[in-house]
Amino acid sequence: MTKTVIVVKLGTAAITTPEGLVNHALLGQLCAQLAQLHAHHHVLLVSSGAVGSGRASIQGYKGTINQKKAAAAVGNPLLMAAYAQHFSPFSITVAQCLAERSHFNQRQSFVQLKATITELWKSAIIPIANDNDVVNDRELRFTDNDELATRLAVAFNAKKLLIGSTVDGLLDQQNKPVAVVKHITDDVLNLVRPQKSGQGTGGMLSKLLHTQMATRMGIETVIFNARNPDALLLAASGKAGTLFAAQRSSLSDRQKWLLSGTTQGSLTIDAGAAKALVQRKSLLAVGVVRILADFGLGHIIDIEDEQGNLVAMGKAKIDAKDWLKGATQVVVHANDLILL
Repeated sequence: MTKTVIVVKLGTAAITTPEGLVNHALLGQLCAQLAQLHAHHHVLLVSSGAVGSGRASIQGYKGTINQKKAAAAVGNPLLMAAYAQHFSPFSITVAQCLAERSHFNQRQSFVQLKATITELWKSAIIPIANDNDVVNDRELRFTDNDELATRLAVAFNAKKLLIGSTVDGLLDQQNKPVAVVKHITDDVLNLVRPQKSGQGTGGMLSKLLHTQMATRMGIETVIFNARNPDALLLAASGKAGTLFAAQRSSLSDRQKWLLSGTTQGSLTIDAGAAKALVQRKSLLAVGVVRILADFGLGHIIDIEDEQGNLVAMGKAKIDAKDWLKGATQVVVHANDLILL
């Protein structure tokens, strides 16, 4: 029987002490639970905690950009060693996969990433992915590991995305976890409290926005408290945290690749072009009202209507500087277009 893919994201605060050091007792419990999931699924782990693990080695650490990069360089091998130690009793080998946005935006890099991780699964190895913190270029880095986990879940057509944090899920107005969310509406987003953990980079709003993307791609998503006993296994079975129901999705692998990438430009189209897109026609320059953010040939771009609504995403067939207003040149081909 073919194994399904489960992506698990563990936040910094979920696996470290208040001082930022690895919480070995908790990590051991989480690895034991991951080992059980690994027996029946292809597990892809996205783990934060590299900067926290390495910052004690950086003299006069104050959290500057360069110090964070240096701390990540020290902390990444320490974090991987901790995982290797706690997976060892289960005879599970781990592999580190540092990711950048270019791995998703460029088709060739994307295919290589999938091939490598798939090969690791063939040898019963758990890949552990992390943002490449040593790189500081905003075009290469992810907003946080919630984004990375979501893009990996979409890219690998995961059945479930489990996001481990230090909160019991999405809390209602009485501070009680919401058990199930069928659709992420404005009422759901309004429950978000403007706060995040002192060590992590993502808060609940970030998690919900990425969860919205995952569920639209047909991926069941659970936000849970990784510090609770057996929380990971309970979350995997929908018995802990907040479960966000998967929506129907009929997108092809190529379309999912487009959605897993990060948009690198945007434009506005008129009503006629918007109607043509619904009819599965290509976007022509004649229907483009204005370029909102420059893009290059092959870049993934956002397509908005004149009311500012995001209506589609697609792969650009031209460079923005070559756009000829009113021309019949193809800006995005129908085969490279996804309606939202």
